[in-house]
Amino acid sequence: MTKGLRNWSKKVERPQKTIAGETACSGIGLHSGKTSEVRFLPAKPDKGIVFKRTDLKGSPSLKPTLDSVNYTIHQTSIREGDTEVLTVEHLLCAAYGMEIDNMIVEINGPEIPIMDGSAKPFMEAFNNAGVVDQKNSCSPKTLQHPVKYEKDGVCIAALPSDSLTITFGIQYDHPHLLSQYARFEITPEVFQNELAPARTYSFDEWVKPLRKKGLIKGGSLENAILIGENGLVNKEPLRFKDEFARHKIADMIGNIAMLGYPLHADIYAFKSGHLHNVQFLKKLRKEVGGLKPAFEIADILKIMPHRYPFLLVDRILELEENRVVGTKNVTINEPFFAGHFPGHPIMPGVLIVESMAQVGGFLLLHKVDQSDGKIVYFTKIADVKFRKPVTPGDQLRSVVTLVKYKKNLCVIKGQAFVGRDLVCEGTLTAMMVDK
Repeated sequence: MTKGLRNWSKKVERPQKTIAGETACSGIGLHSGKTSEVRFLPAKPDKGIVFKRTDLKGSPSLKPTLDSVNYTIHQTSIREGDTEVLTVEHLLCAAYGMEIDNMIVEINGPEIPIMDGSAKPFMEAFNNAGVVDQKNSCSPKTLQHPVKYEKDGVCIAALPSDSLTITFGIQYDHPHLLSQYARFEITPEVFQNELAPARTYSFDEWVKPLRKKGLIKGGSLENAILIGENGLVNKEPLRFKDEFARHKIADMIGNIAMLGYPLHADIYAFKSGHLHNVQFLKKLRKEVGGLKPAFEIADILKIMPHRYPFLLVDRILELEENRVVGTKNVTINEPFFAGHFPGHPIMPGVLIVESMAQVGGFLLLHKVDQSDGKIVYFTKIADVKFRKPVTPGDQLRSVVTLVKYKKNLCVIKGQAFVGRDLVCEGTLTAMMVDK
């Protein structure tokens, strides 16, 4: 068992859920100022939440994960390759709060509509469609030890718990909002009644600087609470006395959704926002198994049929139901550097793809019983792009997600990184066959 993380508990598992039918909403984006329509569609078990940009050629899709987070200034945006979706946190908050695990989100623009500044309109759309159980189950991951994050006056801590509870404190140097605290155990009922209606907010003195940065082009009193020198600027009263702290909890829920699984923890956050939420959750994921090797080379050799000089994965860092992260240490001793190229060594692009494929193959073989009797044949490679060269001394990190698994046919999407730089990406189709 991975240190810091309990096994999936059968006692708390529940059916996975999706929406019963199609629903939609439309509106203006808070930061882009562009109008878009969002369609929500049911998805099969284990699909997760998937965004599709229908306004772009080929309707490219991407998943909201911590690794796909691209921008966290007054929003959370996600990006894979050239595909980006802005301001996803309120939508994800509503999905997580209502325990929706699988859903297709089609959007015909760059940004999720801000609606009224809360998660409530998305919650209402999901309720209109209906939320239904699916045949597969899911279980939360639970901490075994505390996780703490501190930076620039921000403090977030998570303690072991048998449910998800969030306490959030905010503090400002403003006469009409000095400090505020809120605490809730997150259940679908509590979420819908106490947290979903809480709106985003801003101070009057923030507006001009944000607009100079090209942000909040679509912001208005219809989709945000504005606090001025004389107090509340909006004609509509606050929905809760502590609406500001409640909205911060909602934002945290939207970021927690990017873990890709239910979380049980008692979280205490002070003065945090999207950036620090994401950094904290990455640390939490790391300390419960993220960057600690889950499988060393001896374990890999028991599953993978490849051997030197064509085994191109050294460690598996993370292994989830439909996602895997593995590394290959690229050294000058690699035999291919002798001829590619003398005096200017660069890892061949086809071998970068092969390394991604092997990491994906590990995930596929790990999913089946008696993997020693199986082998993975890759039948198609599509949309491969090489971004930067890989050279001796680099560590190639492949992040591979399973997007389709039906009988023996599998489709995986892979991204290869060196540090934080994306060096290669592509989609691979494979078949699992008997040896």
